[in-house]
Amino acid sequence: MTDAVAQPWESTLTSVVVHARGAVCRRLARGVVAADGRVRVSGLPRVLEPGSLRAQVVDAAGVRVVEARVVVEAEPLAADAPPELLREVERLGEERRRAEVRRERQTRRIEEVSALRPVPPTRKRDDPHRRTPVDAWLGLAEFVDSRLAALHCGLVELDEELRRIEHELDIAGDRLARASTDTPSTPVHTTVSADLTVAGATAAAVEIAVEYRVPGAVWAPSYRLTHHQDEGGGRLLLRASVAQRTGEDWTGVRLGLSTADLLRPTGVPTLRSLRIGRRQPVPAPSGWREPPAGLGDLFAGYDTAERRRPARLDPGAVGGYVPESQGYAPAGEVAGAASDAPRAARPRRAAPPSAGSAPRPGPAPVPVGAPPPPPPAFGAPPAPAAPGGAPAAPPPPPPPGPPRPSAAELDYADLVLAGPDSPGGRRGLLAPGTPVDPVATEYRRRAESVNSLALPGHAVRPRESAGSFDHRYDTEGPADIPSDGTWHTVTVTELPVGLRTEYVCAPSVEETVYATLVVTNSTGQALLAGPVDVTVDDDQLPTTALPTLAPGGTGRVGLGPAEAIRVGRRTELRESTAGLRNTTTVLDHRIHVELANRLSRPVTVEVRERVPVASQSDIRVEERAGWTAPEHGDDSGEPHAPGTRLWRVELPAGGTAELDGGYEIRIPAAKALTGGNRRS
Repeated sequence: MTDAVAQPWESTLTSVVVHARGAVCRRLARGVVAADGRVRVSGLPRVLEPGSLRAQVVDAAGVRVVEARVVVEAEPLAADAPPELLREVERLGEERRRAEVRRERQTRRIEEVSALRPVPPTRKRDDPHRRTPVDAWLGLAEFVDSRLAALHCGLVELDEELRRIEHELDIAGDRLARASTDTPSTPVHTTVSADLTVAGATAAAVEIAVEYRVPGAVWAPSYRLTHHQDEGGGRLLLRASVAQRTGEDWTGVRLGLSTADLLRPTGVPTLRSLRIGRRQPVPAPSGWREPPAGLGDLFAGYDTAERRRPARLDPGAVGGYVPESQGYAPAGEVAGAASDAPRAARPRRAAPPSAGSAPRPGPAPVPVGAPPPPPPAFGAPPAPAAPGGAPAAPPPPPPPGPPRPSAAELDYADLVLAGPDSPGGRRGLLAPGTPVDPVATEYRRRAESVNSLALPGHAVRPRESAGSFDHRYDTEGPADIPSDGTWHTVTVTELPVGLRTEYVCAPSVEETVYATLVVTNSTGQALLAGPVDVTVDDDQLPTTALPTLAPGGTGRVGLGPAEAIRVGRRTELRESTAGLRNTTTVLDHRIHVELANRLSRPVTVEVRERVPVASQSDIRVEERAGWTAPEHGDDSGEPHAPGTRLWRVELPAGGTAELDGGYEIRIPAAKALTGGNRRS
């Protein structure tokens, strides 16, 4: 953009939609558009994906955005720009280094004092042996002991001080790591802005909405369920655990939560043909298609608009000039009638060589009005230049047949559609992408670190629990999510659900009755799987898991053992023979179940039993009971094992019930059950 855009418009983040991975942010900026229609909207994050920028004018008839570009700039910060946490970490780090130096100096002193030893004088050959005075030895030992005691006391104090400083440094470092990434941590701050061109603007102020996509945002659903058994109802509150590290704090935004993927990789299926006859090798696909006709006319309007742009200078070009094919005018040229002339009619001027320097070899000058050289063949490398600047020999003609693209041109995931500024005849064609910016890659790597965060207990990724369908949930109020890469819980909305309490027991496994809460989804959206905090009659129960419930579906949530309801089970096995020659063994299993309700209200108890399932034709199982087999898709909303049988008993307050059932297993007398026939 030109220097005409001097004062950027301040923007405010108003809404964010968090997807399974990544988010779509929306900012609003308001101001008066300049005469040239150029607008610069600031405040965008560094991890913004340039290809996702969208802009539109809000509530302004006849005004529209005709061009949008992403601009990255760097600017120095003020002297007091580093945050308090960073200064605290630097101060504690310096204190730790000084404490380590003092401790090392104290350790060296201790080593020096410990090395003190009595050294006798050198004895000559004719001197007799001397006796060392004991007082000298004792005096030296006393001096060393007293000195070491004082030095060790100082060393203990230094160790305590060093441990305290390291502890404070660890705390400050952890706070800095968890702090928001919205605050810059370097003396140079990188700003990202959106340069817009607005058409049809008037002197009145307009409001522009800018949308963009950012990585580094995830979410997982959670619930809070409150149930009152006496009232027979309750409420289910949908919450969400959101974590983001996009580089900007979400403060007071309207938050939306979606299970959809922003980018879902898909591959085009390969359809193989079936041929009858002699086997022939399958030709490898060339990956080349003829460019569509009239591709050059697609950019005619763009070329016309480029000729009418005002003059601007590229400081990175040699001598202040850039190729005119990029839409720039020479330095010092006055915008006006001269700039409206065709670019081909203006001669190109090369930068003057410096004094004493030899002329640089380069391509031969192109005559004015001459057609540009033809573009290279698809996939062909550029023609090498001959030594000394002489024109190189023409490349050999391509082999006959369709063009063969290179490996880089067959990497479809990396191909980018060349824009109108691309040189030569590449405009509108697919070509390998530009080199990756290492700085942007590092920002993106830090942002995507939230994808590896450990989920809360019983939490499930929304993409896994949603299955093949996508849902969106919007918060009823504004939310605040700092860019610190940790989980933050926000309240989304209250969901209308149906609740009823049922009791389930399987006395063949455990003689305990469990209370369950049957949840019916009465909304038009699915309830995703996630942790649920249950409160029953003002009693907080352990966190459990809620399964995924489709609209209208039901599921069970366990509430724990019901001590007020008792169950007992007795079994009896009778073995006999039947048949004309006693060729059949009859195993008669009889089951007796007793239930007792000690609650002050009637309850419904579901008793579960299992009946053997025969896998051979000569084995028969005959049932003798009033139980029923569970129906497919019943109200429980859970799968049942083969052979499951159910009793549903209504127990009055303080009442009891007895259930009798059983089954017979008829097997040939020559066979026996695995593990023996005498089993309950």
